[in-house]
Amino acid sequence: MQAMSVQQPWAFAIARGGKTVSNQGLPAAYRGPLLIHASMRVDLKACDSPLVQAAGWDPRDPLATIGAVIAVADLEDVCSATVPGGSCDCGPWADPGSHHWHLGAVRALPRPIVAIGHPGLWQPKPSLVNEVNTMFATTAALNNTT
Repeated sequence: MQAMSVQQPWAFAIARGGKTVSNQGLPAAYRGPLLIHASMRVDLKACDSPLVQAAGWDPRDPLATIGAVIAVADLEDVCSATVPGGSCDCGPWADPGSHHWHLGAVRALPRPIVAIGHPGLWQPKPSLVNEVNTMFATTAALNNTT
């Protein structure tokens, strides 16, 4: 499993609002599960973006926190068509000139897990991965008993 740090409110939009494309400066060969870490930086201009507002941005939501893992997604594909000046149909979240990391099967965590992030793709500590897996397993078990 890998992880990536994303500024708020973009991390929130991935976790809660259906943002299925992450705009990145570099491509990635990795495919598979990806922890979504809300970095310590906030893109204040983006908080008023129509896309972010449509995603339900709410700074009071626990997943609007910073400095924590808030979701898991699958990195399914990377589109690099717009980097050399081409065009693609990656949707409204895709910025021209960026590599578009396509995220699927997004699962928001029941509560954020405080963690230190890193730029780009990074390898989370096994204890962090275990905590995420335990949280999902516990939530699933509780849902099956109700």
